[in-house]
Amino acid sequence: MADTVFLLDVDNTLLDNDAIVEDLRRYLITAFGEECERRYWEIFEELRRELGYADYLGALQRYRIERPRDPHLLEISLFLLAYPFADRVYPGAFDVIRHLRSRGLVVVLSDGDVVFQPRKVERSGLWAAVDGRVLIYIHKEQMLDDVERRFPAERYVMVDDKVRILAEMKKIWRDRLTTVFVRQGHYAHDPVLLAVYSSPDITIERIGDVTNASMNLLGEVGPA
Repeated sequence: MADTVFLLDVDNTLLDNDAIVEDLRRYLITAFGEECERRYWEIFEELRRELGYADYLGALQRYRIERPRDPHLLEISLFLLAYPFADRVYPGAFDVIRHLRSRGLVVVLSDGDVVFQPRKVERSGLWAAVDGRVLIYIHKEQMLDDVERRFPAERYVMVDDKVRILAEMKKIWRDRLTTVFVRQGHYAHDPVLLAVYSSPDITIERIGDVTNASMNLLGEVGPA
């Protein structure tokens, strides 16, 4: 059993997923037109409401049902699979991982589908940075028993850009968990979410700020 396990989210925590989405939007409009771009995101949002997570390839598959003769869909698939995710890792993210590894066990904990999300983590270099300690669930806040079984620890520290997930995890692990809120990405600046959910233990402006904090054996965050 480790003293402390550091759990790191991926999208908009270690990786600028908003920028990836904008790149995809521009690609769809430039290569295939605004109608294609609009319909893809309509399907994407429909599927996210059904599944509870973002499924980029699943949305493409569903789009294909509507347009089975459209060869452009293959090009969109290649764009997603070949995207240079390493270019979208936030500055300082790898330094943070190295910093935390000197203080405890570091695990990537993410939501997503079973194909595209693992590829994103692997191609970005994050998979190797944590020696393959990667967990991807449909709803990670509902799988804490599995996280604890795989990586037992006295204390946990969760770093995430979504206050809802941090609040839900805090309800379960209570004082065993220190929640670190990174104000990156559109979810982190949603006034409705910020008003509804309880304040995290620690708030930082960017992932690189983690290196300015030290984690003691109780999992608390304080000045370096």
